[in-house]
Amino acid sequence: MRVFQPMAMAVASLIMAVSAHAQLVTSLKIPKKMHLTGEPVAVILSVTNHSGRELVFRGDGRFPWLHFECTDGSGHSIPASGSAAFAPMKIAAGQTMAREIDLGSMFQLERPGSYSVSATIQSPLGDGRAYRTNRAHFVQSPGRSLWSQKIGRGGSGRTREFRLLSFTGDSKSQVYAQIFDHSTGRVVRTFPLGDAMSLRKPVATVDRQQQMHALFMTTPSIWSHCVIDTQGRMVERNFHKLASTGDPRLVISPDGSVQIVNSQPYDPKVEAARRATIRKLSDRPQML
Repeated sequence: MRVFQPMAMAVASLIMAVSAHAQLVTSLKIPKKMHLTGEPVAVILSVTNHSGRELVFRGDGRFPWLHFECTDGSGHSIPASGSAAFAPMKIAAGQTMAREIDLGSMFQLERPGSYSVSATIQSPLGDGRAYRTNRAHFVQSPGRSLWSQKIGRGGSGRTREFRLLSFTGDSKSQVYAQIFDHSTGRVVRTFPLGDAMSLRKPVATVDRQQQMHALFMTTPSIWSHCVIDTQGRMVERNFHKLASTGDPRLVISPDGSVQIVNSQPYDPKVEAARRATIRKLSDRPQML
């Protein structure tokens, strides 16, 4: 390994020298620092063109114009989940272009822990140079398991698992849905269902159509009901208000369908329109 150290140092020096006298200014940002394991990790790549002419970034058929490197907290490289293809990017002279990219689609980010990522951009000037961004950091957490249920997928013999998770990231506590495929050992999708109050524990069940129903408190008087299929798609979302008989509950009917009981249907749009009408009436001048 020592034989290659001078070459590695020379490459690093070249990239640093290019960055110091850059015709391109690059930066990499991760808006959300805390992530639930399995959810998308969005990074924003920004490139400013100081070359004095329009530049077009594109691959040459063999190598992409953009390459990402991701490492864990111990400095070990994270395996790529496939070859990433980046569309060409055109930047006018003096302009800045930003592009959002999901790291989860490129790397096997399936374990909790701290990670860092940087990007290398191949120069479109034909000089063979490379521009490396800063290194951005993020953390993945397993969250807290609230509920899970395995389901079969017809006659395929494959099994998937619905999971309901609680996670407090950069700010609020949220409820997440996660779909795990036991045949591949991979997470199909992880995504937030909404903010949740800790006054009541979120609940979930599965209906006859193999869909997950999740019910959780969003405000002291409003509950959110979400329906998710085995592909991780949100099929339905509706809201319910407290009734005089107690908290809203999920109930499985004899035919396997799921109903919400002890509640009053609530439509935020209808409520907003009603309040707007009340405000308009209150704005009218009083009769003298």
